[in-house]
Formats: sequence, structure tokens, C-alpha cells
Amino acid sequence: MIETRSTAAIVDRAWGWLLTLMQIGEVANRVGLSLRTIRHYHEVGLVVPSERSAGGFRLYTEADVERLALIKTLKPLDFTLEQMRELLATVDAVRGDPGDDEERTAALLGRLAMFRAAADGRIDALRAQVHGLETLSRELKSLAANSRRRTSGQNR
Repeated sequence: MIETRSTAAIVDRAWGWLLTLMQIGEVANRVGLSLRTIRHYHEVGLVVPSERSAGGFRLYTEADVERLALIKTLKPLDFTLEQMRELLATVDAVRGDPGDDEERTAALLGRLAMFRAAADGRIDALRAQVHGLETLSRELKSLAANSRRRTSGQNR
């Protein structure tokens, strides 16, 4: 293993690829999450560091960083931890599916479609909220403009 202050590189035993490993501080900076949040996601099983250093420090790969970025995206969308776990498990299964079992692949794609439909439903709900807020904003702007006209007309 080649180590620097916050990154390390190892050769993946199965594939022979050179993997860059990052310590939690670098990952936190890249993803925009606190150390505490990343540790919490590890504790609840949403992301598990790919490696540990000789000193016991968590080490993360680029794939781990991408997973944390996805989790960060899901959090403000009101996904529960259990929903996140289910979605991440589905994503992992689809990515790892060799496609040699049609029933399994169909079941995975069905689960993925279910999450996609839920995401589309949330998009529709958010669009409706945005539309309502835009309408409210226009009405308030109009009210303020009318009030200013009345006020300026009285001052003449």
C-alpha cells in the first residue's frame, strides 16, 4: 500500500486495478458532509468503508464517495433510512446483476421501476408546490405594487 497524508492506493486483488483510498476527512470535504454524518451512515449500514488502514482509520474508494453523494441527494427528499437502505440495496443488486437469471433481473428492474415511480411522484408534488409558491409570489408582488400606487397617489 502506498500512503500519503489522507489518501492511499492499493491494488485490487481480484481485478488488479489501482484503487485510490481516501480518509474520512477528504471524503467529507468532497461530498460536503460532516465526519459525524459519514460515521452515522456507516453505523446504520448505508455506507461501509471499503478498507481500514493499519491504524484502523476508515478508507473510502471513489465508489464509496459516489454512494455518499447519492445518500446526500436522498436525505432532503424525505427518504427514511429504511427507504434509503432498500434503494441502495436495489441499486447495488442491479449494478451487480450478471443478467443470467431473467426472473431475478426482471424482479430487480421491477423494484427499480417502483423507486423511479416514487421519485416521479415526488417530482410532480414538488412542481405543484413550486407552482403554488410562484402564484403566491405574484399575488404578493401585485399587492405590494398596488399598495405603493395608492400610497404615492395620496402623497400628491
